[in-house]
Amino acid sequence: MDNPKFDSLKNDVQEIIDLMANKQYIDANYKLLDAGEYLDELLDFSEDDEDLIEISKYQVLLNQLQQKIAAALD
Repeated sequence: MDNPKFDSLKNDVQEIIDLMANKQYIDANYKLLDAGEYLDELLDFSEDDEDLIEISKYQVLLNQLQQKIAAALD
């Protein structure tokens, strides 16, 4: 899907993964919170089914990343 609404989110997710790879879990967690807020905004204003499907994929991905970060911080 080539949708500019998700370009920022895609870049944020990549940055989170890069931070995790460098063991910068606190910074990754802050970036994850920002990405989650943006995702919530998209969800609030999206009506298109394709957008909602894409949002749900990102919700799952961010949830998985959050679990990994939480486990690393424990």
